Amino acid sequence: MRSRQRVFAAVMRLLLKCLRLGRRRRLKLVRQAEQLWGYWHLCLRSLLYNSFTNSDVVLDSLFEPVYWLVDHVTRWFGVVFVALVIGLTSSIVAIVYICLLPLILQTYTPAWICWHLAYGHWNLIMIVFHYYMAITTSPGHPPQAKDDLTGVSICRKCIAPKPARTHHCSICNRCVLKMDHHCPWLNNCVGHYNHRYFFSFCLFMTMGCIYCSISGWEMFRDAYAAIERMKLLEKERLQVAANQTYYQTPPPTFSFRQRAFHKSVVYLWVLCSSVALALGALTLWHAALITRGETSIERHINRKERQRLQKKGKVFRNPYSYGSWDNWKVFLGVDVPRHWLTRVLLPSPHLPHGTGLSWDLPPCVTEQHAPLLAL
Repeated sequence: MRSRQRVFAAVMRLLLKCLRLGRRRRLKLVRQAEQLWGYWHLCLRSLLYNSFTNSDVVLDSLFEPVYWLVDHVTRWFGVVFVALVIGLTSSIVAIVYICLLPLILQTYTPAWICWHLAYGHWNLIMIVFHYYMAITTSPGHPPQAKDDLTGVSICRKCIAPKPARTHHCSICNRCVLKMDHHCPWLNNCVGHYNHRYFFSFCLFMTMGCIYCSISGWEMFRDAYAAIERMKLLEKERLQVAANQTYYQTPPPTFSFRQRAFHKSVVYLWVLCSSVALALGALTLWHAALITRGETSIERHINRKERQRLQKKGKVFRNPYSYGSWDNWKVFLGVDVPRHWLTRVLLPSPHLPHGTGLSWDLPPCVTEQHAPLLAL
């Protein structure tokens, strides 16, 4: 207690001494403090000064730990996401074979049975093939030797040649040819060599989910009503047991197989409908990008370039766009009419046009569209 009083008294004496200083002394101390603050402020600005610094740079710097965390979490959780896709898809296929297929064979006409068997298995084969190719095919990386490439820039992160349309993936820590994005559900980058596999997987998975949702709508309604009826009868059975009215006939009980069947149908319809909505929106987004001949990254670059040139009264044209129809032919690798069957409607491991290092006019393009400006 006495020590606290002594400290408090010492502080008060020091404060009184400062107040007793003359006016000149106080002004001198204030000037010295201002000079010292100005000196350290100048040193700090000289060490951190950057003429390109703005609010966006400061915001990116503050979010750099968040970016680092997301990159590393995405890298390690990619295997989990792939396992989740395989597990959910396998569960839907198992429910269809165990629960729905016997019902279809018993109640549908032969024509409808042939349709469901043919379309369902074709859709499943296309989903499995394109997903396997998307996760196992390398998106493509530029060579490290500078002599092999001409007229390219240098990546600031990996200090290697960076051809046109190539971008650095912070998750894979490599440059990717014609990079679209890093997909955690593939645990792989989407680039020049597997972009078609990724889009085809999204398309056929959406088609399969829509097919299951439409085909199983009546079954879903019946299964949902049966589950509600189960809950009601279970409640009545508990009330009868509690009242001990032995003269009443207890409500019938449902077997485990019946419960599992109805719940599996509800699970199938809810999951397929949810995936159809979410993945369908993503598929439409990428379809619009393919129609314009650009990737997800190039969309942002082209938009900024278009706005910049618009202020100058100029028009921007994407140098990698050959027109809507030709963009789809280039993307899908359709050179002749029969390729729509052999390369689009059937599994095909054909390579895309070009090597991803240079972008010459593909042979399937009917007319060359000369760009006004290059990226």
